[in-house]
Amino acid sequence: MKPPFTIEQFLAVFKNYNQQVFPMQVVFCLISVFAIYLIIKPNSKSNKIISIILSFLWIWMGFVYHIIFFTAINKAAYLFGALFIVQGALFLIFGIFQNTLSFRYHFDKFGITGMGLILFALIIYPILGYFFGHIYPSSPTFGLPCPTTIFTFGILLINGKKCSLTILVIPFFWSVISFMAAFQFGILEDMGLLVASLITTSLLIYRNNRLLVGKVN
Repeated sequence: MKPPFTIEQFLAVFKNYNQQVFPMQVVFCLISVFAIYLIIKPNSKSNKIISIILSFLWIWMGFVYHIIFFTAINKAAYLFGALFIVQGALFLIFGIFQNTLSFRYHFDKFGITGMGLILFALIIYPILGYFFGHIYPSSPTFGLPCPTTIFTFGILLINGKKCSLTILVIPFFWSVISFMAAFQFGILEDMGLLVASLITTSLLIYRNNRLLVGKVN
């Protein structure tokens, strides 16, 4: 299905967003580093703080990026924005009210893969974007859906408790939507999002099954 906008319009939205919200991109990077610190050096409040960080990022993307900026070229962004806000609420429900999320780094396949996705979102993604010709401000910075969704997948892989797959539905849906746009527009760095979603979903299903029988690794 052909998107209702051109690649030039798409990149112009990134440019407008990045110029209008600066220096929030710096804030997002700082809180992501703080989240990594809490994963490596957890304390009694780490799980709730990380859940709040994820919730904030998804609500921001839903309201600010999708509803305020992206709707200028794609009215479907109202739906995307609503879904992202719902995802932000899910992090509050699972992480704060139900306390079913536990973020602590373990040197196993889940922790290594999760940290790899986190570093990909924060470091490799923008480097790839630069070499593919997507130069700031006309580029998807951290705090925008694709790199932030990859970051989210990485965090969820580090979660040590049985994870409700409900929390993966919207990120997985977005990864499919983004893959189609990336394929048509040649935004190659976004190809990693679908790969990240497939890896994360597979590993979390595997981990949930292992936790049911008392095995974690």
